[in-house]
Amino acid sequence: MSDTSPAQAPASTAAPDSPDFDSMTRDIAEVPAVEVIVTVAVNLMSAAAVKLGLTEEGDAHKDLDEARKLVHALAGLLDASATEISSFHAAPLRDGLKSLQLAFREASIVPDEPGQGPGEKYTGAVYG
Repeated sequence: MSDTSPAQAPASTAAPDSPDFDSMTRDIAEVPAVEVIVTVAVNLMSAAAVKLGLTEEGDAHKDLDEARKLVHALAGLLDASATEISSFHAAPLRDGLKSLQLAFREASIVPDEPGQGPGEKYTGAVYG
């Protein structure tokens, strides 16, 4: 039995497929905040599109309850970051958000009242 515990093992003995968290931390430290915000927004948009059934698989992954949460989170992120990201980044994200809000309204069997749809708390009423 060895006196060296796994916590004391040198980094070079780590499994070759294990993530290098120190390197990952350094990488994220170099990414500007605007890029992080935009990346998160695009991920929320993509997930919402899937949950709205707007992908090739269509209704296979459609879940309007989940879509509502994602669209609402996207609207909140864009509202909160509006002064931090330039209109160069914000304008297409707002356009995408509005498209998702309209798609949600069209997909709903019983549409929300104007101003009550996902994210409309932040964007104002969306009319289809």
